[in-house]
Amino acid sequence: MKLKLKVDQGNGEYEVETNLYVIVTWERKFKRKASDIQTAGIGMEDLAFMAYEASKHAGVTIPAMFDDFVKRLVTLEVVEGEPVTPTQGATENS
Repeated sequence: MKLKLKVDQGNGEYEVETNLYVIVTWERKFKRKASDIQTAGIGMEDLAFMAYEASKHAGVTIPAMFDDFVKRLVTLEVVEGEPVTPTQGATENS
């Protein structure tokens, strides 16, 4: 699952993209599986955590503490995302 997130910590917008490492880190912290997002949905704290980890991974300067990162957020939105599971067409070509 990949999500492209638009983030603004108060000093201009930037975009980051989640990767496998970010998703696994999120699963460990919140004790949820990525596939749960399809049924249970995703909350703002989930998105903020993914943006936090993706920002760290991308080399963006962020606060050391997650809560401080959340306090600074002005904008956080999903720009685009891939489904958690492959589409029917993708599985037929395998």
